[in-house]
Amino acid sequence: MKFRRQKQIDQGVNLTPLIDVVFLLLIFFMVSTTFTKETHLVVNLPEADATPGESIPDTIDILITAEGTYFLNGVALVNKQIKTLMAGLKQISEGQSDTALTITADAQTPHQAVVTAMDAAGRLGFVNLSIITQEPEEGQ
Repeated sequence: MKFRRQKQIDQGVNLTPLIDVVFLLLIFFMVSTTFTKETHLVVNLPEADATPGESIPDTIDILITAEGTYFLNGVALVNKQIKTLMAGLKQISEGQSDTALTITADAQTPHQAVVTAMDAAGRLGFVNLSIITQEPEEGQ
């Protein structure tokens, strides 16, 4: 017996399985996607003549000058001691340590002044602490 090899015609890449997979993915995403309809309610709020009471600020700002002087929400402290800073923070926050705290220090501020502010905040239990910086100017 003499076997002959038959010539096979190159049929190219079969795209049918690829198209099937794409359609299955399309169907999967169409079925699994949830569409939420947001409703907006119009509410007329009541009016009141009373003045709002003293409230705790959303953030407490500690400003440190180049000389190391502390300001809490724009009010200068009488000295640079950590006890004074802690007392001021405790008074402003009314004991709530979940208030956000931002430290803004001059570029020439001694490093110890910034560390003291962070230490005072840490001792009082503040965890939302951020330090304000600025982007460098072009060409510097």
